[in-house]
Amino acid sequence: MSEIHPTAVVSPKARMGNCSKVGPYAVVGDGVTLGEGSEVMAHACLLGPATIGRENVFYPFCSIAGPAQDLKYRGEPSTVVIGDHNVFREYVTVNRGTVGGQGVTRIGSHNFLMAYVHIAHDCVVGDHTIFGNAATLAGHVIVEDYANVGAFCAIHQFCRVGTHGFLGGGTIITQDVLPFSKTVAPRDSRVFGPNTPGLERRGFSPERIRAIQAAFRLLCRSKLNTSQAVAKIRETLNHSEDVEVLLRFIESSERGFIR
Repeated sequence: MSEIHPTAVVSPKARMGNCSKVGPYAVVGDGVTLGEGSEVMAHACLLGPATIGRENVFYPFCSIAGPAQDLKYRGEPSTVVIGDHNVFREYVTVNRGTVGGQGVTRIGSHNFLMAYVHIAHDCVVGDHTIFGNAATLAGHVIVEDYANVGAFCAIHQFCRVGTHGFLGGGTIITQDVLPFSKTVAPRDSRVFGPNTPGLERRGFSPERIRAIQAAFRLLCRSKLNTSQAVAKIRETLNHSEDVEVLLRFIESSERGFIR
């Protein structure tokens, strides 16, 4: 039912879905559940424990569900949970969780992780995200749906990247990244308004985009402080669900956010 190359090492404690493929010298370790239609290419390693959904593709030399790179980690039970239809390119690394993060690192569905991306312990990645080459998440980072993390970005532990957020290549993130924003670091990280081209490609209507643009003008270009800007946005743009997503993100931020 599954196609396993004779040189591959597949643990008897692993579970393989129908029509899955495991290439030459690949490793599928103890406690790995691999969904049907997935492919593990030559030399890729799924170390486990991990629960992996359908039709995921793991390119050569990626390493999934290895132990956390955390000095506090002492071998406690932990895992990785991955959804469906993800692509993990060459040398991508995804670490298992730790006790401090309920022991789970989570990746949703329809994500594209380019070569050398690192997802550290206890991170949560949503759906439909894109990670450029060598983008790096420290522990406990949350990346929400449809976010785009550029090549060579580094994101500090416990930071969040909001839905539809865009990070330009090489940006260093030490605070939360606002939903819908375009954040780039020519010298230091700053917001350059909403990611209008990206929102248009995602099918946002002109009305939705105008509401988001108005909220960003009040938040980032006015002389109002954050509390005043939030109050003004609620007063003038309370009809927009997208703006409400932005405001909830701001109000729940623990590290502060980039303006």
